[in-house]
Amino acid sequence: MSNEYQTADATLYIKKGEGRTLRAGGLWVYDNEVDHIEGSYADGDILAVRDARGAFRGWGCISDNSRLRVRILSRREEDPVTPALLRRRVLDAWDYRKRVMARPEDLAACRLIFGEADLLPGITVDRFSDVLVMESLARGTDRFKQIICQALLEILAAEGIQIRMIYERSDARVRTLEGLERVKGPLYTAQDGSGDPVVEIVENGVRYHVDVENGQKTGFFLDQKYNRQAIRTLARDGRVLDCFTHTGAFALNAVMAGAREVWAVDASDTGIAQARENAALNGCLDRMRFETADVFELLPALEAQGETFDLVILDPPAFTKSRASVKKATAGYREINLRGLRLVRDGGFLATCSCSHFMEPALFARTISEAARDAHVRLRQVEYRTQAPDHPILWMDGSGTETSYYLKFYIFQVLR
Repeated sequence: MSNEYQTADATLYIKKGEGRTLRAGGLWVYDNEVDHIEGSYADGDILAVRDARGAFRGWGCISDNSRLRVRILSRREEDPVTPALLRRRVLDAWDYRKRVMARPEDLAACRLIFGEADLLPGITVDRFSDVLVMESLARGTDRFKQIICQALLEILAAEGIQIRMIYERSDARVRTLEGLERVKGPLYTAQDGSGDPVVEIVENGVRYHVDVENGQKTGFFLDQKYNRQAIRTLARDGRVLDCFTHTGAFALNAVMAGAREVWAVDASDTGIAQARENAALNGCLDRMRFETADVFELLPALEAQGETFDLVILDPPAFTKSRASVKKATAGYREINLRGLRLVRDGGFLATCSCSHFMEPALFARTISEAARDAHVRLRQVEYRTQAPDHPILWMDGSGTETSYYLKFYIFQVLR
């Protein structure tokens, strides 16, 4: 594994009055905040960042093609970016997760590195048993992803954890904004290890097959781990509708908790096939029903048929990935929550969430409130949750910075 990072003899100066994100605790310098650069550098190099008065603001990776011109890796002038610093960042991320995850076994299916929130911008690493999956999205950090891989292997090996493969899933479209190709494939395979991209994991006592090569994102959504556990007591002995089920995670938590009947719905034939396979893996097919359908069409159809449920779960994909489409997304969230609420029996429960960073918490809460008003129901909030602690939220001026705060999850009792 090569060390391709390079520290340039160059300094970027921020315009007078700019750099508010950095001052507030963020890690980004935007292209329109740059005044000038002194010295020579290559795209992706590490350089110093100073404000208009010359005060040091950090060491960061520059990306000439990105609106996010610099991503900061160190705020201290005496602590430049070196392999030792990168290894320390990885070790800190691992030590943090050992502290915050509820059970030791939760570390076997866990996000190990969460970009900016772990002070490693542009890098995501998920662990699925003996396989790690890395996503690299930034020009600068892409150049030292091998250093991070080596650090992970050494740190985990010291804990007695042997990794058979590190698989790269840097195939997101956003890489093109950094001038990078979209790539996926093995970054590392142990000499005695298998290259099989399908791995079995256990989360909350539920078994899953995870396809790290062909699954969405890194293969499995780990951020809802404890939210899936939270619906278990509400599902017991009940009739449950799980919308946007993907590979069946919420549905399986419901049925394993003792639900008498669970409907799992998704628009993707592939997702439903994987959900059915996971149900078979857990021996609970007899209490589950799977349906490939557009949720926006299915919910009013179920209402017309007089169907009701003890628990309705709404876990949709992000309806908006930019501020420009928030208005349209809000209408979508309002519609599914309205329809979902109408299917909950009096005294039953609704679990609903948004995974879009741009759907801000206050707007999401207001949207649910409007849906409840239109459905002529009252809501009694059971709890509000965010993403699991292996997806930490880095605060900036009292709120989640950049994209580290994105998941909003409510459980309500529905009263008529």
